[in-house]
Amino acid sequence: MKAVVLAGGYATRMWPITKHRPKMFLPIGESTVVDRIFDALEADDRIDDVYVSTNERFAADFEAHLADSPFEKPQLSVEETTDEADKFGVVGALAQLIERENVDDDLLVIAGDNLISFDIADFLDYFEAQDAPTLAAYDVGSREKAKSYGLVDLDGDRVVDFQEKPDDPKSTLVSIACYAFPAESLDLLPTYLEDGNNPDEPGWFVQWLQNHEPTYAYTFEGAWFDIGTPESYLDAVSWHLDGESIVDDSATLENASIGDNVHVMGDVTLENTTLDHAVIFPNATVRNADIRRSIIDEGTHLEDLDLAGALIGAHTTIKNGS
Repeated sequence: MKAVVLAGGYATRMWPITKHRPKMFLPIGESTVVDRIFDALEADDRIDDVYVSTNERFAADFEAHLADSPFEKPQLSVEETTDEADKFGVVGALAQLIERENVDDDLLVIAGDNLISFDIADFLDYFEAQDAPTLAAYDVGSREKAKSYGLVDLDGDRVVDFQEKPDDPKSTLVSIACYAFPAESLDLLPTYLEDGNNPDEPGWFVQWLQNHEPTYAYTFEGAWFDIGTPESYLDAVSWHLDGESIVDDSATLENASIGDNVHVMGDVTLENTTLDHAVIFPNATVRNADIRRSIIDEGTHLEDLDLAGALIGAHTTIKNGS
């Protein structure tokens, strides 16, 4: 089978941190969001090729990243878009990729910005046992959160109803961006699009597909983070670090207090500063500050600040709150 890693989003809700870097490259401990996925796909012998579906703006970033990585399977498949307004929608882009790369095998589709606790190999075992379209489903525990996702209604493991982003969710079990499709199901994708159906989220295709053929859900517990906001990214970092912190050996600390779930990267300088639940990118300097639940990008210079829930772009200088 083949795999597609969806990496074409512009992550505008995380600007300026993601304005000039794909959010899939955000660090999670010593790895990155997308490398955790690449690692799992590389290890599974069932997967022959991994297509990284990204856009023209970030294509060079992915080329450089893959060239420096140990992975052999991933290869770029580039959408002809440079900003959010040009996007085809995920389903439309997937259909184009299938045609562009002549994919005629079973297909795993997974979002490159998702941090998941289940083993992808287990998900594929389940898919092979069902031999039918399969999605991964997770209980988000909140009807308010469920409004942002595809709501799944099951009879046993079979999907009997699917509602993409409902206004009034009847439950909290949602579909995450991890799907497996038999080749025969993908043959229906052109019909779906030609009939004028929604080309955006894959959930719309699943909603349509479950009315045409049996579709199943692999339900998992544990952790799942849809990394699309600063808050969800920091939550993912906290889950991974589990109360510990990482401070690069090249960082300089003078009278610095490092709290829980902090990641301080290379050549950072911290003086008279307290950090808690924060990510500090390389070459940043922070003096006389209290930083909580914040992301500070590279080359930033901060002095005499008290920040909570802040998102500071690269090469920014802020002193005395100015």
